[in-house]
Amino acid sequence: MYEAVDAELSRRGVLAVGAASMAVSVAPAVGSARPAPELQPSTAHVAFEVNGERQALELDTRTTLLDALREHLHLTGSKKGCDHGQCGACTVIVDGRRINSCLTLAVMHEGSRVTTIEGLGSPGRLNPMQAAFVKHDGYQCGYCTPGQICSAVAVLDEIRAGIPSHVSADLNAPSATTSDELRERMSGNICRCGAYSNIIKAMSEVAEASGTPA
Repeated sequence: MYEAVDAELSRRGVLAVGAASMAVSVAPAVGSARPAPELQPSTAHVAFEVNGERQALELDTRTTLLDALREHLHLTGSKKGCDHGQCGACTVIVDGRRINSCLTLAVMHEGSRVTTIEGLGSPGRLNPMQAAFVKHDGYQCGYCTPGQICSAVAVLDEIRAGIPSHVSADLNAPSATTSDELRERMSGNICRCGAYSNIIKAMSEVAEASGTPA
């Protein structure tokens, strides 16, 4: 019996000593903690052409093209919607191609040509696509409209260039501005007001006026 008690006490002692040792090793030494050094953001010089004008900026390398346009150049037509590249409200045209400006860094576009909604036309001299959107009521709240128009302009350029889409019946034949073709190509631009049919009418009118294959 005494041997059993001694053995139990011995096991308890071992456990207690082990726990105490662990606590000492884990506990930080008093006064040894130091605040983490404050890291300065990495910046870079970025120069590109925006709406026909040369722009040069010193930017945090993490700055998106959308934020460079809105916060640094004050071109607020391009909107920040989902900020995940899913709604298309931030669409701009870079070197002739439409992109989601919220998903790309400004420093990636050194020397690029960027066109925003402000560069397509002005209130006194609307781009044909802008005028068609007004005529056919292709917007309601207007939040997504800048991205819709930039995308629509680029879509007609794609069709003229013969670039097929997922719904193109023949990849070797010229693309056309059918309703299905336009809807497929514009599917990355979401209109929460549901003005899709009017947007297609506006695009179809501009396509016909410009001689884009129907």
